[in-house]
Amino acid sequence: MARSPLVDESSGSLGRRRFLTFVVAAPTLTFATRLGADAAVPAEAEAAIPSPPGVPDVVDLGDALILAGLPTSGMLVLEISEDNKIRVELPRAEVGQGINTAVAMMVAEELDARLSDVEVRLADARPELLFNQLTGGSNSVRSLYGPVRATAAAARARLITAAAQQWKAAPGGLRTRNTTVVAPDGRTASYGALSAVAARLAAPAVPAAPKPESAHQVIGTPQSRMDARDMVTGRKKYTLDLDVPGALPTMVRRAPTIKGSVKKVNNEAAVRAMPGVVDLAVVPNGVAVVAETFGQALDAKNALDVTWKPGTIDGLSDADIRKKLRAAALPFVIPPLLTQHVDAEFDFAFVSHAPLETNCAIADVRADRAEIWSGLKSPIVAKQTIAGELGLPENKVTVHVVQGGGSFGRKLFFDAALEAAQISKAVKRPVKLMWSRIDDMRHGRARPATHHKLRATFALGQVLTYEQRVAAVETDFRHGLGEILTATAAKLPVGGNLSFAQTVFTLTEKVPYNFGVVTELLNEVPLRMNTGSWRSVYSATTRTSEEIMVDEIARKLGKDPVAFRRESLKNERQRAVLDKVASAGAWGRAMPKGCAQGVAFHEEYKSCTACLIEIDARDPKNPRVTRAVIAADVGRPINPRGLEAQLLGGLTDGIATILRAGLHIDKGLPLEGSYSQFHYARQKNSPPDVRIFIMPANGEPGGAGELGVPAAAAAVANAYARATGTQPRSFPINFDVDFDPFPR
Repeated sequence: MARSPLVDESSGSLGRRRFLTFVVAAPTLTFATRLGADAAVPAEAEAAIPSPPGVPDVVDLGDALILAGLPTSGMLVLEISEDNKIRVELPRAEVGQGINTAVAMMVAEELDARLSDVEVRLADARPELLFNQLTGGSNSVRSLYGPVRATAAAARARLITAAAQQWKAAPGGLRTRNTTVVAPDGRTASYGALSAVAARLAAPAVPAAPKPESAHQVIGTPQSRMDARDMVTGRKKYTLDLDVPGALPTMVRRAPTIKGSVKKVNNEAAVRAMPGVVDLAVVPNGVAVVAETFGQALDAKNALDVTWKPGTIDGLSDADIRKKLRAAALPFVIPPLLTQHVDAEFDFAFVSHAPLETNCAIADVRADRAEIWSGLKSPIVAKQTIAGELGLPENKVTVHVVQGGGSFGRKLFFDAALEAAQISKAVKRPVKLMWSRIDDMRHGRARPATHHKLRATFALGQVLTYEQRVAAVETDFRHGLGEILTATAAKLPVGGNLSFAQTVFTLTEKVPYNFGVVTELLNEVPLRMNTGSWRSVYSATTRTSEEIMVDEIARKLGKDPVAFRRESLKNERQRAVLDKVASAGAWGRAMPKGCAQGVAFHEEYKSCTACLIEIDARDPKNPRVTRAVIAADVGRPINPRGLEAQLLGGLTDGIATILRAGLHIDKGLPLEGSYSQFHYARQKNSPPDVRIFIMPANGEPGGAGELGVPAAAAAVANAYARATGTQPRSFPINFDVDFDPFPR
């Protein structure tokens, strides 16, 4: 269905906002709302589009993303077609977090439509959106809440006007429900039947403002994921499920160390002669094998004899990296002899993202054009990078965003899409690239290892100063977030000379307690490794270590951990979630020896949460979290059921990374190569009793996708410490190499 050119319906100079309506070949009504710097606006948009926000007093990463995307924040596409379906092109990635369902709920709310009549499609890479097609920073709901509702409300106003014209009725007396317009006398017309007339209207005759939140009937109600049945029955189409004509299974033989490259292929002819092998190609990351089946590609890949050039950390192992990190931690400001103090140091291992779907992509590169399919959270940068790599104009590269089977930050990078494009160009045919699980863990992105030094001084029962120094292996931000931060640097109160990493650190790491003079500083060690943002980014280790420290300060002061947090938190909203878990979890109840409770709090992305954990550590080498109570205040929850799922995921991440899950680096390569070796939490490690409480709605939506990790991780660590009478300083706690590593 080809779109006609945009028809600008604005008239007169009415301010800084703009509303554009354009018609797709009738009978489809298509809307786009847009905020512009100096555009005119008709009356319908004046009410529909929220005023651009100013820079908040306290800026976080989500605010930075929203500010960067503001000029294009309303360029959403919503179609209402003759079949009475409402279709939304979502400029974000669905990777299991439930954003498709949340956006459908917003649309259904404003259009008074049945949720089943709303379809959400992932938009292809749209460079005209500039910085507004990156999925990250727990920002999708926060950034889309206003624009999606405004677009749907404008569509509703036109549909009512179209019905009024057909019936020669007063538009003010018409109502909408169940994807229809209803007259006072009972007459009804479906949106699909009205779409052609609505598309031809010059302007609606009724206000186009979104509903007041007090009138919401869909938003805020628990909804199951719209695609849940397709997911569990196998009908859901992920990248490798797509049937792209001519695309053959492809795998890559990779170096025995991180970022190694090919020097020479020693048995090319023999491998080419293997059953099913179609072609071989040397690419920057190894040797690609194209075959008739993935089994044949895997056999041929494993049969390759390659002489390799060195990687970037050859010879380095965990102990070497830890030594570099400890040396890189910046010094404290407050000398330890001036007052009473608590010091602590913590180490956190590398952690794989480990999504169920390994890195994968399909690419069809021709001499004059290219087409890519992959699960991508930063498709615009992917498109730009791939076009540059192929030597093609950007408008000759089409990038399709496919739903991803998990991400946790991994799909911010488009390594597979770029590699598939390189391979397709080299072999001159479409390819369907799949990374093996071993390659995904050993050569994929990982949360960087970190070292933390903390010091708190206190007197008369009060914390006077709090200092944290974080040394981390350099985090790669070359997925588009760095460009966003550069674009918004002048508006952000974080200083102009900070690196991308330091800017992200400053925008995310906030101490929620009245701890006097607070300083938190990051210093990165520039090791060239495959790193990336992992769920909760710096907070997953920085805030976790801080919450462990809070328990130790409380013990030093002779105070109960919950009571100390409660008196130290800055506002009643924070205290409310802490009080909820303490009450619902019966904090302080008697437990058997070797079992204990732990608690922690976290605030980020305009949301806050608290977690209470009970652990059975009578066998310290095989502890089991037996109970978890979580409370969260996210401002205005769109889908409480989806929010519960996000908090449950954060809990599982916290259990895994504190107790067992990490990557061992040995002579330039992770040892772990599968789920049997990377000890992410299984069902047997998960608590049989989990209670999650969502606090009453208030204000605008906050972020939730990453919110749950730090509080859960720290609560697990605190519970383990209380149960065992120890003070764990290195995580994961039980981190033995209890497996035989796969060959390199």
